Amino acid sequence: MSQKDHWEKVYASKASEETGWYEPHLQTSLDLIQGLGLSLDASIIDVGGGASTLVDDLLDAGYRSITVLDISARALSLTRKRLGTRAESVTWRVGDIEDIDLPEGQYDVWHDRAVFHFLTDVEQQRNYRDKLLNALALRGHFVVGTFAPEAPPSCSGLPVQRYSPEQLEATLGASFELMNQRKSLHLTPGGVRQMYLYCHFRKSS
Repeated sequence: MSQKDHWEKVYASKASEETGWYEPHLQTSLDLIQGLGLSLDASIIDVGGGASTLVDDLLDAGYRSITVLDISARALSLTRKRLGTRAESVTWRVGDIEDIDLPEGQYDVWHDRAVFHFLTDVEQQRNYRDKLLNALALRGHFVVGTFAPEAPPSCSGLPVQRYSPEQLEATLGASFELMNQRKSLHLTPGGVRQMYLYCHFRKSS
């Protein structure tokens, strides 16, 4: 089964609130983004945003240039329906981060809590980093939530790559400077404990 088919099946078989990664509000992500002190016109992309409520909270906070990217058209459809007329102010992109084309230097903030840790192959990770480097503005910000070393080795039936801050730094390379880090324990609707590592990197070159 392809990655796209896998995620379409997940969203077809479960309500958003039943998925393992669901949180009513991604407060840690929102705090990190708002802590950057950027203008409300800053260009933000949520990679793997799916049915996440982060876009709701960003709109509530007044941000006006938001893009949500996900491999699952169904997930994005659910979010658009939830937002109603507010969805018209958001840019929606359906595609796989491994092969989608993104505009060069477009984004001031690239947020990801749902994609990077599913890339377990070194070549996949390098391809992601290259797309991040290309699409992020100079001095732009990468806010990422990944599974920490003490988290389970899989999620939603797929293996994940677990990271320490040092491993993330090594994977991203010298073009990114680690600015902030914290851990946050997520309890899934099924009662599974998942420790997330959140990091804020700044693109330095």
